[in-house]
Amino acid sequence: MSMTDREKQKRLAPVRLLESYWHGLVGETGAVPLRSQIDPRGIESALEYAFLAERIAPTLAKLRVAGTHLNDLMGMETAGMPLSALFAPSARETLSDAVAQVFSEGAAARIELRAEQGFGKGAMAGHLLMLPLRSDMGDMSRMIGVLTTSGPIGRTPRRFTIDTVDLKPALRGAVAPVPTAPAPKPRRETELSEPGAAFTPAPKKTDRKHPHLRLIVSND
Repeated sequence: MSMTDREKQKRLAPVRLLESYWHGLVGETGAVPLRSQIDPRGIESALEYAFLAERIAPTLAKLRVAGTHLNDLMGMETAGMPLSALFAPSARETLSDAVAQVFSEGAAARIELRAEQGFGKGAMAGHLLMLPLRSDMGDMSRMIGVLTTSGPIGRTPRRFTIDTVDLKPALRGAVAPVPTAPAPKPRRETELSEPGAAFTPAPKKTDRKHPHLRLIVSND
């Protein structure tokens, strides 16, 4: 095995770990996992490359938690930043399309990356995996992923262009569950409410000697 192959296998190890862990959670319910199901101990060796993100627009994800490797790539804390901040402007539209499919279709996105080069910024390849998660409300508005690289980071920030994108159903052919609206709760009377009074129509008044019609106007 060449050194290049060794580096690639090392770079992809966190990707395989996260993918295996995610599918293990799917096996428990048959559905896209909930964000609350994620236990960092299950992907301990991949944590420095991992991140959790939240949908803030149909094509935009914000990093909520980010591993130290992402911080090292940018030379700053990346939690709270959009995921697109790690990408060159020319690659952001392609990234946005992939993000949109992760959230809307429950797709698994595998993206091969290449870092921009320049002064103090040598050649560096990368791999990004994005997998869908559901919020506690049941909507697919969260994701978990890993971003790994090979090659020295050099001068920061390092931003990436996209070589290839591979999008497949994350559930391997199964349809991601569509959250259903909760059943309406029965109405409960509050402590200060009063039971509604039954309506009893007033008895009709008749005048045998002078029959007439009465017009009743109700403004209720």
